[in-house]
Parts: sequence; structure tokens; C-alpha cells
Amino acid sequence: MLYPFVFQPIFKDRIWGGRELEQLFAKQIPAGKPIGESWEISDRPGDASVIANGSLAGKNLRWLMENHAAEILGDAKPAAENRFPLLCKILDAREKLSLQVHPPASKAAELKGEPKTEMWFIADAAPDASLYVGLKNGVTRAEFEKKIADGSVADCFHKIPVRAGDTMFLPSGRVHAIGDGLVIFEIQQNSDTTYRVFDWNRVGLDGKPRELHIAQSLTSIDFNDFEPKLVPANYRNAPNFKFRQLVEDPLFNVQEMVFENAGFVKLSGSYLRIIAITKGAATIADDSSGIVAELKSGDFCLVPACLKNVEIQAAMNTSFLCVEAN
Repeated sequence: MLYPFVFQPIFKDRIWGGRELEQLFAKQIPAGKPIGESWEISDRPGDASVIANGSLAGKNLRWLMENHAAEILGDAKPAAENRFPLLCKILDAREKLSLQVHPPASKAAELKGEPKTEMWFIADAAPDASLYVGLKNGVTRAEFEKKIADGSVADCFHKIPVRAGDTMFLPSGRVHAIGDGLVIFEIQQNSDTTYRVFDWNRVGLDGKPRELHIAQSLTSIDFNDFEPKLVPANYRNAPNFKFRQLVEDPLFNVQEMVFENAGFVKLSGSYLRIIAITKGAATIADDSSGIVAELKSGDFCLVPACLKNVEIQAAMNTSFLCVEAN
């Protein structure tokens, strides 16, 4: 019997990370390390999320996909090797990330990488925080290559000031970087292929400059992608809450739901869903199993497609992302 699953986070130390996941979400992160990523739902080789609740606690997402893929996925398509289609993270960027790109599906095979389309939801932002996304208007490939050579390629990137609640969609092929002072919920294809264009002339945790991938990056970058905009904050009203569409893509759809007062929403249809609490608290109840998942800010829950009677009860001043895999 399947039910709404909560997983143990997988923490990743990064040169640009910090301790905000502990401060904001009470994550039990390892002491004394700059934690840049919390992998909340992962079916990557060597990094399969372990179930933390219910009768299947201790088993992992790889086991679920090997034994219950049809019930988990419904009509959603698995990733390569029958893996779970999405990878969900929370990122803590105390320093800027590298200027980078992920290969588009049309180029990934020849580059021996995996395509990676993703979205960023800004959970917390310093007053002067920014993203670097897309190219400035008119930047050509020739100019881009010249500035890689002279160390000024950051001048080619479109810089966007952001605050909590802002959202950016990043199809594969779009150059980007996260600025410092940001905590971000990231929903992405199940991929871990990143090509670095520029890393601000810093060294990694091992004291050595991190590898750059100039040839792969130039093959992957969409050089017609100029100055993309943030997702509009166009909310619509429902009986208990307001909501807006953040992403509508062949790979996944994402809505943000905002409850100013305590309320509920029933999940209809047979879809694989992930619920990510960005603020407040909620419970996810499944009538068939009787399992109730209790979630607080920073928690994620996987709702298998086979569950037909699922209700989310949100506390006052609660917001969450509702992700549907396609």
C-alpha cells in the first residue's frame, strides 16, 4: 500500500554554501561545513532518497521505482534507466555560483551529458540579491567567446534583482548563475550535468580551481536567449486560497498555492505530485492508507499518482508549491 512519502534530506557541502537551511528550516545539517544543497527528493545513482515515514520507512526511492513505478508515476514519463523523473532541492547560496549552462536535449547525447530544465523559487533573499539569467540584449557568440578569454564574460549575463517569492524558469541551454544571499527551491529534470563557463577565479573545497567546460558550454548555450523575465505574479482566487501558475512545460507543471487563512484543497486526477512547503505548515492526508504526512516549511512530500483521495490541510499563512510531473 503506497501513501504520501516524506524523505530524509541528502546534504551536499559546496564552496558557496552556508548554514541558512538550519536557520530557516531547522534542517539537521552537518556541523562545520558549508552546506549548499539539500537534495529533498532524489533518484540519482548513489543518492537515492530514503523514506522517513510510514510502513516503508528505511526503503528508498530507487526501491519504489524498481517495485512500484506504475503506481508512483501514473502517466508521467520516467527518466533514463527507469529513474524518477525529477530532482528536488533547496539551495543555500552564500556566495555566487559559477556561470553555467545545462545541455539541451538536442545536444546532450553528443556531449555525453543529460539535459536539464529547471525552475527556481526564491524562498529567502538578501536585500541586494540577484540572479544572472540569459544574455544581455545583442551579445553575440563571438563577443561571448572573446570575454571568456579575457575573464570578463560575466558582463554578457543579464542580471536580475530578486526578492522572496520570485520565480525563474530555466530551460536547458539558458546560461545562468545564482547570486549570493539566496535560498532557492529548485525543481529540475533528474540530471546532474552542469557545464561551467566561469567560476569567479576562485578555488574549490580542495584548494584547486574548479574545472571549466568551455567547449561543452559553447555547444549548449542558446545564443538567441536574451534577457528573460521572472514569472509574473498573476494570482487567481479559489474558495480557500489563491494560486498562480509558475511553470507549464512538457516536463513538469508547477503552481504556487497561498493560504492566508487555514484551509484545504483536494488533489484531483491521477497525477504524480510533489508538495513543497515554502512557508507555514500543512498536513497531507490519504484516505485509502490512512497515512497523514505532517509538513513544515522546507519539507517536501511525494504523492504517488495511484492515490485518489488526497487532501492538503494548510495552516494560516502557508504557501506551497504543487509540482506535477508529465
